[in-house]
Amino acid sequence: MIVFDLACPAGHRFEGWFGSSEDYASQRERGLVSCPHCGSPEIDKAPMAPAVARKGNQMPSAKPAQSVVGGGLPPEAQAVMAKLAELQAQALKQSRWVGKDFAEQSREMHYGERDTETIHGQATLEEAKDLVEEGIAVMPLPFPVASPDNLN
Repeated sequence: MIVFDLACPAGHRFEGWFGSSEDYASQRERGLVSCPHCGSPEIDKAPMAPAVARKGNQMPSAKPAQSVVGGGLPPEAQAVMAKLAELQAQALKQSRWVGKDFAEQSREMHYGERDTETIHGQATLEEAKDLVEEGIAVMPLPFPVASPDNLN
């Protein structure tokens, strides 16, 4: 197996696993490779750092993990991310966690089967695409959200 970093014209980056470079090229030509974020079929390989294995006699370094490949974010980007996280936290305080029932409850509200309220939860990529195709306004959250059952 070979892993490629892939990107769409909208700037979404994601990994793709293929049997070989030829397998990637074949799937791309047949339109089988698309962006999991926006669905764009215009996918190209993104620049990626090579994976160089450590020698067997070397210990891993004790450097702290970086959140971005190749180094940390610039201070301006860190400030934007912090503000975005703060805004998401504020929005979630006014929203109700519905877990894996997100798609079902969104549909019920959209079709008038229940009162409308602001909810958040989990949906598969396929469920999210189906909701959008039905004209139901949904949006992925920029930061992962833990289930209330999993919070300390």
